[in-house]
Amino acid sequence: MKSYNQWSLLLLGFFALALVSCTETEIDEEKPTITVNYSGGFPQTCENLSRGQSYTIKAKVADNLELASYSIEMHHNFDHHTHDDQEDPCELEPITTAVNPFNFSTNNNVPEGLTNFEIEAVVTIPTTIDTGDYHLALSVTDVTGWQARTSVDVKIVE
Repeated sequence: MKSYNQWSLLLLGFFALALVSCTETEIDEEKPTITVNYSGGFPQTCENLSRGQSYTIKAKVADNLELASYSIEMHHNFDHHTHDDQEDPCELEPITTAVNPFNFSTNNNVPEGLTNFEIEAVVTIPTTIDTGDYHLALSVTDVTGWQARTSVDVKIVE
């Protein structure tokens, strides 16, 4: 009988220790947000960008815990493809084959500890690239790996 009580006490002690050592870990279930649709956000949907000019891309990103990084990419839309978050597409030019399309890409870290940040990145449109329909794609990732994406239809003109 004494052996049974020792096992009971040992088992009870083990469960008490396990219960005390358990800590509740917060699980992030929220994606970060990203928007260019605010006063100062750039470019807005259907904006014309001129070859040979420089522009400052501006977008606001936010997260409930902490932001980690963002990326910006610009590519042609001569084939009229879409992205999953586009609402009101611009009037598109006829489908065409790219000869010398503009491609731009940058990946950057957000300073540590921030939950709100305004992306500002300068892009220069070369004078020799194809004019026409383009997408500006933006993405933001938080410290737990959640990602949000958005894209804006723009036109590159003479």
